[in-house]
Amino acid sequence: MDLNLKNKVIIVTGGGSGIGQAISLTLAEEGAIPVIFTRSPLSPSLQEKLAGSASGYGLQQLDLMDEAACQSAISATAEQYGRIDGVVNNAGVNDNIALTASVAQFRQSLEKNLVHYFTIVHHALPYLKKSQGSIVNIGSKTAITGQGQTSGYCAANGGRLALTREWAVALLNDKIRVNAVIPAEVMTPLYESWISSFDNPQEKLAGITARIPLEKRMTTPREIANTVVFLLSDRSSHTTGECLFVDGGYTHLDRAIA
Repeated sequence: MDLNLKNKVIIVTGGGSGIGQAISLTLAEEGAIPVIFTRSPLSPSLQEKLAGSASGYGLQQLDLMDEAACQSAISATAEQYGRIDGVVNNAGVNDNIALTASVAQFRQSLEKNLVHYFTIVHHALPYLKKSQGSIVNIGSKTAITGQGQTSGYCAANGGRLALTREWAVALLNDKIRVNAVIPAEVMTPLYESWISSFDNPQEKLAGITARIPLEKRMTTPREIANTVVFLLSDRSSHTTGECLFVDGGYTHLDRAIA
């Protein structure tokens, strides 16, 4: 199916690794121009893959907690391409800021995991209005299920879902669609690093996958990306304000299903 994304300019925060990398590559495959907002340089292999796409890609290296840098990167993107057609808010980290952390640490967690979602859309909004673009916020099942010992990240993800619904309402008259994609257990490099921190990583992973109803396996980054790219496209032209769980039924199906 042609998603009609050719030459559409899509900002992807954290688009150089994990789920963000899969989104960037899938966009490039569909003929869109992913513009990756990242603090770290891209890996040579990712650069090679993106450079080999017909549409190419853009790159802005910045700290997303720096509002002036965000505004500058968005302006530079619009100047380079003449348009911005979509935003994928993806960057964030489960930083384990628990209830026992300081208030300052909690605030910083919200800055790292929520505030830049607002910042990017705030500054990109004039361009999105012109293109009648689409916004996709990447969330986490922790907003629904909790996790324990990660108050900051859970609160930030709750905020991401609330902003998704709020922006969907606020931007109806501008014909800007806003949706969220919510992963649960996705095998990314960060996840692999977390699993490897346990004394018996394979046993820990087996215990997790046993609770995933569909096929008893982890979700892949590409499976998240496929849904994100669909929501960015006009093939989802009457979908807004939705929170889509791409998790093999982990969050909402009975985990005791045999």
